[in-house]
Amino acid sequence: MPSKPYVIAQTHALHSQVLNEARELNIMLPEGYAEHPERRYPVIYLLDGGQQEDFTHMAGAVQFASFPWVERLPPAILVGIANTDRKRDMTFRPAPDYALPKWLQAYSEAYKTAGGSEQFIRYLETEVQPFVAQNFRTGPDRILIGQSLAGLLATEVLLKKPALFNHYVIMSPSLWWDQGSLLKQAPQWLKLQGQDSGSGVRKVYLAVGKEGPEMERDTRALAALIGQQRPAQQELVFDYLPRENHGSILHPAALSAFAHFFAAQKKKGR
Repeated sequence: MPSKPYVIAQTHALHSQVLNEARELNIMLPEGYAEHPERRYPVIYLLDGGQQEDFTHMAGAVQFASFPWVERLPPAILVGIANTDRKRDMTFRPAPDYALPKWLQAYSEAYKTAGGSEQFIRYLETEVQPFVAQNFRTGPDRILIGQSLAGLLATEVLLKKPALFNHYVIMSPSLWWDQGSLLKQAPQWLKLQGQDSGSGVRKVYLAVGKEGPEMERDTRALAALIGQQRPAQQELVFDYLPRENHGSILHPAALSAFAHFFAAQKKKGR
């Protein structure tokens, strides 16, 4: 019986000048993309977006969410940003005297390259987003999804470079990094955002499951800070998902975020 490949996406190999290494983007276009050249689409940027990471199963979630009978998400372009050194790219430079928590010290070798998020964020801004905008029909909505260490990175972008995306899905962020310094600095970054009224409305979805006292406490604290100090143009939804754990939260949280983000568009379409 003859067979043919079942292709759901394309992998684009790029050389990053910022990171000085080869990188890959996995990109899935929505159904009907070729048939509707007049249409532009939201772009979902998925951290941990390699084929053996979260890209393949999140591609299914994005397809499901955009089905007309589900309608939690309009048809969208999914961009999976594959990792080469996750510990390096997802973490900012810690204090010189920082020591990993006891529960992570067995993995200290893996964190020897940590502290490269500033360069990775520049890669997102100056290479990834321009490549996608130049090669695909992108609309104004740019959604960043990150969980765990990628949630730490997404939080850093939200606080320090918020205009890079206008929708943020942040799940179980690893705010324990560097003794919680990003959480401690959040009020000053949010205050700076409050002085900037020209960046448009941002929507932030923040979620945590039953993941232990530290992660739950830190995520709630981040939500409270954003809720108290967020600029007028920023909307926040916080979800506590007690049936989910650190390994299972990604899909239910992302599907919930999509529904919150695009509820107004859904109502307008009816």
